[in-house]
Amino acid sequence: MPKTSARLLSLLSLLQARRDWPGALLAERLDVSPRTVRRDVDRLRELGYPVVAFKGPDGGYRLDAGTELPPLLFDDEQAVALAVALRIATTTGAGIEEAAARALNTVRQVMPARLRHRIDTLQVTAVERPASRPGPQVDSGVLMALSAAVHAREVLRFDYASAPPPGATGDGLAAAPSRRAQPHHLVTWGGRWYLVAWDLDREDWRTFRADRITPRTPTGPRFIPRELPGGNVASFVAGRFRGSDGSDGSDDWPCRGEVILDLPASAVSRYTHDGVVEELGPDRCRLVLGSWSWPGLAAAIGRFDADIEVAGPAELKDAFARLARRYADAAADAPMTPPPIP
Repeated sequence: MPKTSARLLSLLSLLQARRDWPGALLAERLDVSPRTVRRDVDRLRELGYPVVAFKGPDGGYRLDAGTELPPLLFDDEQAVALAVALRIATTTGAGIEEAAARALNTVRQVMPARLRHRIDTLQVTAVERPASRPGPQVDSGVLMALSAAVHAREVLRFDYASAPPPGATGDGLAAAPSRRAQPHHLVTWGGRWYLVAWDLDREDWRTFRADRITPRTPTGPRFIPRELPGGNVASFVAGRFRGSDGSDGSDDWPCRGEVILDLPASAVSRYTHDGVVEELGPDRCRLVLGSWSWPGLAAAIGRFDADIEVAGPAELKDAFARLARRYADAAADAPMTPPPIP
């Protein structure tokens, strides 16, 4: 790469790293003269970068917002999509948070004001959980409306469609009355988008699926944010989906038990995302697992085709006994199927 081109890239990187750069400091960092810095700034302007000069004792340069995104040539929707993806990447826990935050800052600096305002209202918390299947699509306009209400701390009015009851025909969602809520967080969980909000009609915290929300306009009055139970949105959401009210700040399952299975640890661990599996031998392992109820936990463990020894607690043993009676009654009531005729 020619020396001038390499220097231009270095200059652009410095301008993106902070808002204001004194000209003398830029010359020192690049190991060139102030005159060379001025010429390089002119070259960046010719390429379309909006570099402006400011006066004063430490006069220098800043990379300003422009009317376009030179030289990336993104349209508005692509630019917002990139910013949203980078915003989510800063919360994924995948080890790229710092790089994603720097990239988001770089993109934001050269965005037009109309786009910069849109992405500044989007505050997302990603609560990680393995997704069994891709989540439903959510209209980007709905996400922007929800995030804007969260950012502005304005009461949200919306229609919320509920899922049809089991056995219902058709794939549509059932209509529901309009809701009023104070939106606090927009989160992702298990491949779906959720709004964490204080339901004004029910006077309780709720998690609403974003794909079922149809926002109404205008929004309501501003509100003073409430303190989320436990103070941590990730723990609160995880606890809600595990049957906890989140008041103690714990995201643990309300029911947790321990069993011994006559199976290799390798065969059990692949089916227990958040369980703890300990190898006790080549064909024996200890499993500590949680669930929203004791019968639910017993049923989850019962799916393993192996002998089970319950190590505790007593509630888990009682749940196994209850399921055993229930399964025995179901088998006794089932009609006998005659063997096939050869």
